[in-house]
Amino acid sequence: MKNGFCPKCGSTDVRSGEFLAEKGGGYTGNRIPVNIALLNAAAWLDNYVCVRCGYVESYIADPKRLHEIAERWPAVSTAPPGPPEGVWPPPPTEPMA
Repeated sequence: MKNGFCPKCGSTDVRSGEFLAEKGGGYTGNRIPVNIALLNAAAWLDNYVCVRCGYVESYIADPKRLHEIAERWPAVSTAPPGPPEGVWPPPPTEPMA
């Protein structure tokens, strides 16, 4: 969405909070923890919002925090997704009459 295009609905009416001067101000929830052992170890987010469909994407505002996140957060598995929990195996179908 940084290119001004919404990947969900195709709109070009995308707005950004990237240039807000006070990221901390009254919007202190606009960050993610990087290291919970340190009080001020949070990464501020830049948000992009499609004002047509409401889709939101967030990006780390300070690229220097990406290395710290890579060091502290576990990697997401790249295994192919399995069936949703509680849905497998599928229920049997009744024979056609």
